[in-house]
Amino acid sequence: MEKVPVQFSNLSSTNSSLLPQHMHFAGGYLPPDSREWKVTVPALLVVICLVGFAGNMCVIGILLHNSRKGKPSLIHSLIFNLSCADVFLLAFVVPFRAAVYSKDTWNLGWFVCKTSDWFVHVCMTAKSITIAVVAKACYMYASNPTKQVNIKHQTIVAILVSTWLVAFILPLPEWFFTSTKQLAGSMVCLLDIPEYAHEFMAIFVKLFPIFVFCTPFLLEFLYFWKAYGQCQRRGTKTQNLRNQIRSRRLTVMLMSVSLTFSILWLPEWISWLWMWHLQRDGPSPPHTFKIMAQCVMFSISSVHPLIFLVMSEEFREGFKGLWKRIALKKPLAAPDNQESQAGNSEGIPDSVHSQEQLASPLHPEHSCSQHQLGSPDNKEAPVLPDVEQFWHERETLPSDQDNDPIPWEHQDQETVGCNK
Repeated sequence: MEKVPVQFSNLSSTNSSLLPQHMHFAGGYLPPDSREWKVTVPALLVVICLVGFAGNMCVIGILLHNSRKGKPSLIHSLIFNLSCADVFLLAFVVPFRAAVYSKDTWNLGWFVCKTSDWFVHVCMTAKSITIAVVAKACYMYASNPTKQVNIKHQTIVAILVSTWLVAFILPLPEWFFTSTKQLAGSMVCLLDIPEYAHEFMAIFVKLFPIFVFCTPFLLEFLYFWKAYGQCQRRGTKTQNLRNQIRSRRLTVMLMSVSLTFSILWLPEWISWLWMWHLQRDGPSPPHTFKIMAQCVMFSISSVHPLIFLVMSEEFREGFKGLWKRIALKKPLAAPDNQESQAGNSEGIPDSVHSQEQLASPLHPEHSCSQHQLGSPDNKEAPVLPDVEQFWHERETLPSDQDNDPIPWEHQDQETVGCNK
């Protein structure tokens, strides 16, 4: 029982050319050279998954909150699509890759083996096409900002659906020929190409990186270069200067997203092309390089939300507002208690509220009228002992106003007092 893993380990770690022709490891399965990788790589993937998931959920929450305030723009919708692709990648791929790297054999089943590499390329292809469309939208905004307002919802939905449809179709050959097999007494995940598909796959491995990586990158570089040049041609008016600053910041941010995506994805393509164009007697890429290339590729999902949150003032303000709402969510429960106390205080006489109104400076006329003797609210108000004695003496003793020789002066004083 102990000799089988050793034989398989020697087969996998010495040289991949020892495998049958047109047969490659799939699903991220790469038997590590040492036991240290079984702990280090899964831990690194877990950190990438947590950081990327938290960052992308913040970006999605900010975009959804902003879309409720007004009509969503094309660029915001495309950034939302990028974050969704990152969330799918981090939720349905990275945890399984971490589990694969920690084991000697494939134990995740046939379905995960068959869909793992295909789904990785689906998400990465969707992101690549989306960034190319983002570059085009950035150039449109730099040329004329009003074009972004005139884009309809149907157009945005059609762009997003078309992006994912193309992303699902392009990597389908990987899904067809991937399956689990017994090799050297152990279960592994392999991409085994039958003889009738050799020529087709020889064409596929050359065209797929051109369509998915090279062509979008060239389009992105072209549109971002034109957008940045358009930002420099603005006039000197105040409104044009503001548009110039906003366009330049937006172009630099989206250009940073494109460059980091291309640079961090490049090692994985080098490893992928190296494996597919490997000569029978030629050296194969080291396992360390292939593992690090995959980890760097997955780190894109953690880097992009950090770029949005650091370089975009709109995202920073949205993140601060989101954090404040989360932080103040518990203290906001206090007004509910106050409302309940107010509901329970219905038994308090209305005279208490009337006294508060008397003391309010916002109702001077009402407060003066409450001092009149015939006011109905004074009948319901609680009467203090001194006030009760004063009014009792006024009723029992003869009125001084009848004997006042100059009643008009006292009348004017009372009127002035009420007006104050």
